[in-house]
Amino acid sequence: MVRWGVVTFPGSNDDRDSTYCLETVLGQEVKQLWHKDSQLRGVDAIVLPGGFSYGDYLRCGAVARFSPVMAAVVRFANEGGPVLGMCNGFQILCETGLLPGALVRNQSLSFICGWVSVRVETNRTSFTAGCRKGECLRIPIKHGEGCYVADPDTLQALETNSQIVFRYSNRDGQVLDSANPNGSVGNIAGVTNKAGNVVGLMPHPEHAVDSVFGSDDGRKLFNSILL
Repeated sequence: MVRWGVVTFPGSNDDRDSTYCLETVLGQEVKQLWHKDSQLRGVDAIVLPGGFSYGDYLRCGAVARFSPVMAAVVRFANEGGPVLGMCNGFQILCETGLLPGALVRNQSLSFICGWVSVRVETNRTSFTAGCRKGECLRIPIKHGEGCYVADPDTLQALETNSQIVFRYSNRDGQVLDSANPNGSVGNIAGVTNKAGNVVGLMPHPEHAVDSVFGSDDGRKLFNSILL
């Protein structure tokens, strides 16, 4: 059994969903971590959930990056600990520098919410080890600032090092402009660090763990940590 730490910031709204997914659906142990905590209480993996940490003031994730808990998360990640950031969690990971690039306003300048298909670009991460490369997952999104951007050198490095984890695609796995919901460069939906233990993505796998709600594809990300 994996001991997961789910971090709650002021403004988080998917921390309970993440806890339900891990405890009730997957039968794992969860420890609640508060933004002011300086210790991680012996957890084996960390989830930074979605929401609007600190009201998204300045930039999404910009204030959360300075929370006491994030100093501990950065140390944990740099020592090889698995960290998964979803939506706002992805934005926070980019703000801390644990992941490259940034998330900016959607190309449409509007909040978007709905189901998308993402293609798994690599299974050499802590959270995609249970997926097949090229596999398509059906997972929902809900964000206003989910357009992934990076400078040309960073994008080249991501390609060279196989750090692009997910791309928006159609259900057949074709990476098309029409399948890109927010204007992310290269249809990028998620990336990893060079070591593969830190993963961030804009879609919400914690909302795709029961087929009765539309998909259980999100389970594959959480179950991957058990392999």
